[in-house]
Amino acid sequence: MENLSVLYVSGSLGLGHVTRDLAVAGELRKRIPGADIEWLAAEPARTFLKEAGERVIAEAEALGNDSVSAEEAARGTSLNLMKYLLKAKDEWKKNVEVFMKVVGRKKYDLVVGDETYEINIAMREHPEVKTFPYAVIYDFVGLEAMTLNPLERLGVYYWNRIWTKSYRLKQKPVYDLAFFVGEPEDVPDTRFGPGLPRRRDYAREIFTFIGYIFPFDPAEYADREQVREKLGYGVGPLVICSIGGTAIGRDMLELCGEAYEILKEKVPDLHFLVVTGPRLPRDAVHLPEGVEVRGFVPRLYEHFAVCDLAIVQGGGTTVFELTALRRPFLYFPLKGHCEQANIARILSRRGAGVQMDLSRTSPALLAEKIMENLGKEVTYPPIPVDGARKAAEALCELVNGRE
Repeated sequence: MENLSVLYVSGSLGLGHVTRDLAVAGELRKRIPGADIEWLAAEPARTFLKEAGERVIAEAEALGNDSVSAEEAARGTSLNLMKYLLKAKDEWKKNVEVFMKVVGRKKYDLVVGDETYEINIAMREHPEVKTFPYAVIYDFVGLEAMTLNPLERLGVYYWNRIWTKSYRLKQKPVYDLAFFVGEPEDVPDTRFGPGLPRRRDYAREIFTFIGYIFPFDPAEYADREQVREKLGYGVGPLVICSIGGTAIGRDMLELCGEAYEILKEKVPDLHFLVVTGPRLPRDAVHLPEGVEVRGFVPRLYEHFAVCDLAIVQGGGTTVFELTALRRPFLYFPLKGHCEQANIARILSRRGAGVQMDLSRTSPALLAEKIMENLGKEVTYPPIPVDGARKAAEALCELVNGRE
């Protein structure tokens, strides 16, 4: 198909998903140069797409913002996904209304959704809406209760029943193609709940596993000194502290600043960079003199590629970028966030990164861990990095088959 009309819905939180969505879109354009891709996305992904030269349709301004729901549900560095889902209901309702309006006014040859759960549910309830091939992207399977609270456990069980409904009833899912970003071993080999299927069995049957998606080729950053010079860094060791695309994580950044106060006497030429991201104002973080503070940093992965150590939260995009770039890193998974708990399990299996607990980490302990891992040679094995190419090839097959 020479002139492919695509609606790409970049869902979920922060900026991690939209970066991989752009990578998939880029690979799709390589195979179908005439592909006409329109985008639906909320902030901060919407601004990111516009700055990348992409066409975000006007209706995107009416979308709900999941990042706001997550920030409201968070307590310090704790984010329970069930609390987030309860807060996100109204946002999801807006998203469904916008999506229905968009696909009702224009016929698309392909719709791609990145973790667009609300759209899946809406199309299951209104199957007449689906007049297009539909592909979805996931990076985790089902929820897990993170506390003993019976209401949370009941909510998780209810959600997982919805998640597995089509599979259990042997019904065709609303999507024609489902990608999983990662490998089968990344899915916990446990049940969704009592009487529900095993997650990994479900994933093997439902998903196309494509490895990891990155907006870069790690091989391009093999010459770290050259990249470091291009970015303007000096010869001293570089530590980067980053929280990603939401405002959650100020406590972690301020802890990093306290650790810097201890380290600056021991490592006088230490370059300590704190990246607050697009949603946390730089002046909202109290940091000592000597720390460089930046807000949103485009192509942050380039800076990760040349750092001597990164300190981050447990978001999948960031930690797997660091793993692919083979850099040492410390990470603080959000408490109560079952997806990040699973990411920690994956990293442990690969031997990548050093997991930390904010509630048990003093400035002195963090300074000690920084010294132990600063510039440390990593030994974890490479990970598959060609997910964008595999996804684009499968999307082309889907469209050609439908045609």
